[in-house]
Amino acid sequence: MTSVEEPPRPGGPARDAARTRAEILDVATREFARAGYDGARVDEIAALTRTTKRMIYYYFGGKEQLFTAVLERAYGVVREVGRQLDVEHLHPAAAIRRLAELAFDQYERHPDLVRLVSIENIHGAEHIAAFQKLGGTASPALEVIGRILAAGRAEGVFTADVDAVDLHAVISSFCFFRVANRQTFRTLFGRDLVAPARREHYRTMLGDLVIAYLTAEATPG
Repeated sequence: MTSVEEPPRPGGPARDAARTRAEILDVATREFARAGYDGARVDEIAALTRTTKRMIYYYFGGKEQLFTAVLERAYGVVREVGRQLDVEHLHPAAAIRRLAELAFDQYERHPDLVRLVSIENIHGAEHIAAFQKLGGTASPALEVIGRILAAGRAEGVFTADVDAVDLHAVISSFCFFRVANRQTFRTLFGRDLVAPARREHYRTMLGDLVIAYLTAEATPG
């Protein structure tokens, strides 16, 4: 990371460092999601945060490190939601349905995360790899899903041979597609996947699909 001395600040009390970093990350999140990694400009981010490019370099070291910090914070939100899950007291089928609904809500609530993940895939996940070494990106929800699946199999409720990562992929795929492909899907098929009038329909459909898969009779052969 480039070493940059802290720039002098104009008159008045020194800005709180945590608040300044958070403000920069808020604006950078919107700009990277809007323009992509290559299209976003540190100068523009600085202008929108009422700070300076030099200040951004002081806090983050450069554009690449800033984008990495944006991704790390976005995934941190996902991990925090996973840590706060309280579904294991439910029947296994009800617990999995609830998890699917929470994922549905979270992707809808954070469309910028969907765009950032799409951008990061274009770049080969190189920025995620950078902060994964510092603490990992795995969601605590995977541990919860694993325990619920085990409980469901033990009770004879779940018959599908699927692990937590595979189930996470199934749920995330539906939620991600609904947000990421909204415009193209609407243009091709005349249906808005994020239309408020159809929200509960899709939310229920996701739960139905997941539970139907987990409880289906095994196909011979």
